[in-house]
Amino acid sequence: MAALAEEQTEVAVKLEPEGPPTLIPPQAGDGAGEGSGSTTNNGPNGGGGNIAATSSASGDGGTPKPAVSGSAAAPAGVAPVPAAAPEAGAPQDRQTLLAVLQFLRQSNLREAEEALRREARLLEESVAGSGAPGEVDSAGAEAASALLSRVTASAPGTAAPDPPGTGVSGATAVSGSASGPAAPGKVGSVAVEDQPDVSAVLSAYNQQGDPTMYEEYYSGLKHFIECSLDCHRAELSQLFYPLFVHMYLELVYNQHENEAKSFFEKFHGDQECYYQDDLRVLSSLTKKEHMKGNETMLDFRTSKFVLRISRDSYQLLKRHLQEKQNNQIWNIVQEHLYIDIFDGMPRSKQQIDAMVGSLAGEAKREANKSKVFFGLLKEPEIEVPLDDEDEEGENEEGKPKKKKPKKDSIGSKSKKQDPNAPPQNRIPLPELKDSDKLDKIMNMKETTKRVRLGPDCLPSICFYTFLNAYQGLTAVDVTDDSSLIAGGFADSTVRVWSVTPKKLRSVKQASDLSLIDKESDDVLERIMDEKTASEWKILYGHSGPVYGASFSPDRNYLLSSSEDGTVRLWSLQTFTCLVGYKGHNYPVWDTQFSPYGYYFVSGGHDRVARLWATDHYQPLRIFAGHLADVNCTRFHPNSNYVATGSADRTVRLWDVLNGNCVRIFTGHKGPIHSLTFSPNGRFLATGATDGRVLLWDIGHGLMVGELKGHTDTVCSLRFSRDGEILASGSMDNTVRLWDAIKAFEDLETDDFTTATGHINLPENSQELLLGTYMTKSTPVVHLHFTRRNLVLAAGAYSPQ
Repeated sequence: MAALAEEQTEVAVKLEPEGPPTLIPPQAGDGAGEGSGSTTNNGPNGGGGNIAATSSASGDGGTPKPAVSGSAAAPAGVAPVPAAAPEAGAPQDRQTLLAVLQFLRQSNLREAEEALRREARLLEESVAGSGAPGEVDSAGAEAASALLSRVTASAPGTAAPDPPGTGVSGATAVSGSASGPAAPGKVGSVAVEDQPDVSAVLSAYNQQGDPTMYEEYYSGLKHFIECSLDCHRAELSQLFYPLFVHMYLELVYNQHENEAKSFFEKFHGDQECYYQDDLRVLSSLTKKEHMKGNETMLDFRTSKFVLRISRDSYQLLKRHLQEKQNNQIWNIVQEHLYIDIFDGMPRSKQQIDAMVGSLAGEAKREANKSKVFFGLLKEPEIEVPLDDEDEEGENEEGKPKKKKPKKDSIGSKSKKQDPNAPPQNRIPLPELKDSDKLDKIMNMKETTKRVRLGPDCLPSICFYTFLNAYQGLTAVDVTDDSSLIAGGFADSTVRVWSVTPKKLRSVKQASDLSLIDKESDDVLERIMDEKTASEWKILYGHSGPVYGASFSPDRNYLLSSSEDGTVRLWSLQTFTCLVGYKGHNYPVWDTQFSPYGYYFVSGGHDRVARLWATDHYQPLRIFAGHLADVNCTRFHPNSNYVATGSADRTVRLWDVLNGNCVRIFTGHKGPIHSLTFSPNGRFLATGATDGRVLLWDIGHGLMVGELKGHTDTVCSLRFSRDGEILASGSMDNTVRLWDAIKAFEDLETDDFTTATGHINLPENSQELLLGTYMTKSTPVVHLHFTRRNLVLAAGAYSPQ
């Protein structure tokens, strides 16, 4: 144990949200992972020990550096011992050591005095009654010097002895910057900065890493937390899980296998139910060799588990650990946990439970503070032929006047610039082709006939059931105009169906195309080969199950991602594969086109998401930061951001421009399998294996709602075209409709809530649930709202 601690003392690991861990040298005076700027921290007995928490200026808005060594006040009733500078020579070391011994004798601390004597091999005559220094042999002087270098842990080179009562020993922390160069702290051996009492230091040193004490340490902390006040108990209970994992891993790493097994069996039942899957993995790690191959647990050891705790609760914990001299737990807190401290009332059990559950704890508050342009881009101005509109209006009940204002409102909406929108040219987007403009005109005409949904006007649901799929349907997508459906299958094929009377046709052979008059008006019809017309087509090319499918907005292309590690781009004119994008080394779970086409995103088992452009065979951006598989990906409606949902139980929002992670959302208790943005771009809905749908305010970086009702994995989520209704589809064979307008009204997004995460989620799932629609035995894999707000659902019938 001591050997492991020695290895870990030279560097501290700082995990940036958008990249791999980077190593930074320890900073003198860094607090225990405190991320709230430079703060003065009053010690347990009123001493004003300062703890400086510095922030690095990086692309993510400044990530606080984790603590390497903290300073703390002395336990009540024990006078602090002046710290000696390790740079002093042997004579000065000897003088200081003798002064310490004399102090111990005067304080009647005989055991500590004897222990110190034995350690330094000092003779009885070395200390006279008057305290005059005696002669010490050279071996004794060397031992004294070595002992003192341990006792004084890490002291700045110019540190003077502290006046009695300041409560700071060893490293003198200064708000902002420490004076003098910092010596590397031996945090692993003894956390002396927090234990100025020499006898406490020595007793902790003797017990350091004793495997038989781990159960006692953990039981002591558990008893303390369970006996603390209700307001602190909920917050401090967050420590149980990360401490349990780290203590178990340390026992296994140091090959104390029997003690590790006993520790696991005694305490694993105390952990929260949503950590059961992780504990199952942990229970299989019983030897040091097992740890090397387990990525999840390696992540747990290298990335800091984030806990958000109020300052009062943190002070209570710190005081307890110092009074009990529980250095083993304090070292884990410093080395492996990031405690994000906020000022204000402690959070309640409900508020904490809503936010915790991910593999690496909660998100740091810093991670959600950068500005996000969540508004929509200004739509290009397209002239709508009025005569067509009037004709259609008269054909339908002869009321053209009612339709005109609606059309005008659509036009005016696109002309206004959204204040929260990104600059139009922030990322390069493809130019609109003539066919795109025609499609937009058709879309606007459809919009005038759109059904206005609400609690009193629910949509109809049309369900497409895949029969005889033999549990082989793994992905579904529907085109924006609802004319085509694609299915990805476990037999490595992609199948495309037309759901309109218009059949699927391929382009004619090159020899036939040369005979066509290219100037004719119906050239696009003439190039199609009627002999190839059929209701469906099969696309062959993948060599493994197809897990993701996505149509391009112009319906000319289809993307598919597979277990074979590739993403393929298919032409829907020739029904052949145009490109195979190779970048992922493992299965690719999902892929999706940008709402503007050209760009697409993919996510897979290699824990990263990649941004691609159709004309580049290498990815443009690699979004790294998740600690487990990226299961689902979604573009923001303005195409400037990508959301990813992962098996590490977090959702991340990435900036396409620079690849930075700008939001981390925690709260799900299982892997995330579905994401959708609201049409206005302001909100995000996420669904997971825990059966819950969570709602997020992107601008403030807050959870604003929780929809409970599903009893199995939520596989698909979609907002209606105007954002009034959220539809969710699940493996529990149901489609549920929720009142999105009511869910997002009267949101608490004041500065205090944003700063501390005191979210109060209303228990109103039943009020928001507008309807539940069951299938006979078909899990709902995909949902889609047509342009007129009809719901299309799809899934494969699974016989019981």
